[in-house]
Amino acid sequence: MAIMQNAYALIMLLNIFLAVTVIFLERRNASTTWAWLMVLFFIPVIGFVLYLILGQKIRRRKLYKLLGDSQRIIEHTVERQMRQLRDNEISFNDPAMHSYQDMIYMNLRTSYAVYTSNNAAQIFTDGKQKFDALLKDIEAAKHHIHLVYYIVRDDELGRRLVKVLAAKAAEGVEVKFLYDHIGSSSLPKRYFQELIAAGGKEAAFFPSRIPYLNLKINYRNHRKLVIIDGQIGYIGGFNIGDEYLGLSKHFGEWRDTHLRVLGNAVLQMQAQFLMDWNLAASGRIELNELYFPIMSNNTGTIGMQLVASGPDTEYQQIKDAYIKMIYAAKKTICLQTPYFVPDESLMTALKIASLSGVDVRIMLPSKPDHFFVYWATHSYLGELLADGVKCYLYEKGFLHAKTLIIDGKVASVGTANLDIRSFKLNFEMNAFIYDTQTSAKLQRIFEEDAQNCIQLTADIYAKRPFINRLKESVSRLLSPIL
Repeated sequence: MAIMQNAYALIMLLNIFLAVTVIFLERRNASTTWAWLMVLFFIPVIGFVLYLILGQKIRRRKLYKLLGDSQRIIEHTVERQMRQLRDNEISFNDPAMHSYQDMIYMNLRTSYAVYTSNNAAQIFTDGKQKFDALLKDIEAAKHHIHLVYYIVRDDELGRRLVKVLAAKAAEGVEVKFLYDHIGSSSLPKRYFQELIAAGGKEAAFFPSRIPYLNLKINYRNHRKLVIIDGQIGYIGGFNIGDEYLGLSKHFGEWRDTHLRVLGNAVLQMQAQFLMDWNLAASGRIELNELYFPIMSNNTGTIGMQLVASGPDTEYQQIKDAYIKMIYAAKKTICLQTPYFVPDESLMTALKIASLSGVDVRIMLPSKPDHFFVYWATHSYLGELLADGVKCYLYEKGFLHAKTLIIDGKVASVGTANLDIRSFKLNFEMNAFIYDTQTSAKLQRIFEEDAQNCIQLTADIYAKRPFINRLKESVSRLLSPIL
């Protein structure tokens, strides 16, 4: 009996020590602190282990190192563009974009997101069309194919992709395939055998020898990028798997948004991939001018910034850019996200926009794929509905798009969900689009999607069952650490 009492006392002392660490040393925000304290005191031993695995910060260490003179070149470009913005010297193909110079400046300062204006973009909302185009571009590659995906499946689509990549590697094309070790945890080792035998290379992001026992397990590479010959780039929400073609019996039709980009914005995707690869792989990629070809100014007229974010930085760059966009809205805000777990700053921005007369519309999936996140999402809707925000639940399959459109003028499409995990824990990348024509097209897509939704009103929300309220309450408490 005495031994058990002593063990219990020791556990409680450890919990108190860890609680002090969480409160005074980690300097987290209050909601995250209270969530971890609840875990620590309600499940003392397991909570301690969970904190060691899931609660550690990696911001203290500089993970990414730019190659060669890249740091100096990028810093020079960023400083020059910031000076041009301050002096109002940047010309815009779309005159309406002059109103967003401060947003471009912020993204330059916090994310080194160079503004480029010679881009063209094709929008995909259907998986089959996206992958048909991607495979066609891969088959036409001459020098290199660089891929990073969060989820890769060993199914029909996954095997089709790796077979095409192996064929290109056999032709002498450089193929590098980076995948997230946890997102693709079910991927068998044999999946890359044909590619490796043909001369291609693969690497796992933050792997662990023992599954799920990894102090970096909470920090995942959620990016979905493909760069081909430094001239074509893909970015968006589609991963690699048959469900993204709408072949899943559970999800049915898969509704996502992805971009095929041409122009200098591709070079920023390339730079990010090279840094991701050098962080994850054993062999570093050396600079090659063929990775960064000179683009024609006639490629397109779309202004764009590629904003990367991750847990290694002091800023939450994508979230900050979202908030900046929301506060700039005058007429409409159209937001699509599969997961909606905002922090107080985002909730406040959306409420103020709606209370100011802006037509704020949020579209979410009507069916869950992650239990706690789904119910945490619904816990936030009541406050927004009370302040006039319109909420739509997508019923034609599963909505996975990560899209924000402001006034039909500026937009964001990328890999980041609107939740704390994407903003603080995952490595993400979004394309911020400064072009009325492209943004208006994305808004029309949103309006078409609304035809396949039911609107969740304040009255309907108030009549939800007690069990739903209970699920929401529990999930809401855990939302800062989901």
